[in-house]
Amino acid sequence: MVTVGEELDKAVQGAFTRPVPKSAGAQMRYLVRQHQRSTRRVAELLGISQRTVERYVNNQIKKPRPELADRLEREVRVRWQPQIRARAKKAAATTSGIMIDVQARFGYTAAVGSTDQARVRHLTLALPPRHAARLLEAQEAGVDEDELRQVAAEALGEVYFRDNGRRAYGLEVELNDLVDLQFEL
Repeated sequence: MVTVGEELDKAVQGAFTRPVPKSAGAQMRYLVRQHQRSTRRVAELLGISQRTVERYVNNQIKKPRPELADRLEREVRVRWQPQIRARAKKAAATTSGIMIDVQARFGYTAAVGSTDQARVRHLTLALPPRHAARLLEAQEAGVDEDELRQVAAEALGEVYFRDNGRRAYGLEVELNDLVDLQFEL
C-alpha cells in the first residue's frame, strides 16, 4: 500500500549527495558513530545483543537476517545526511515547492446540482511552496497517515480542482484509494 509519509521520505532521500552505506558492516559502523560510539545503544535500537553489533562492526558477521537487514537499512536511512535533508525540505517549503504524481480515487463534496461521484484520476502537478511546507511540517510533527492524506487532498483541491480560488468554490476533495503516489523535490 502506498503511503504519503513513505513517499515524502523517498522524495527527500532523492536529494542525498552520497549513497547510503550498502554492506551490513558499514551500516552498523555508521549507526555506532551516530550513537557516540555506543554499541549498547545500537543493540537496543535494533533489538539485538551488544556482542552481535560488535561482530558486525569488526566484519565477523557479514550477512544479517532479512528482518534485521530491513531494520538496519531503515535506521541508517533515517539518519543519513541530516543537513542535506534539512536543506532540501527548506528549499521545497520556501522556493521550489514539490511535484506530486498521484493516481487515486478522489471523492468530492460539492454544491447541489453538481456531481459528487468519486472517480479515479491521475494527476501530475506542482504544489506551491506553501502547500509543500504544510505537508512537510505535518510529517515532521508526526501526524498519522490519514491526516497526511487530508493535507495532500486539501493541497490538490486548492491547486487543481479549485484553481487557486478561481472556480469550484466550496468544493471539498477527499483522497480515498491511493493507487500510486510519488513526490519530487
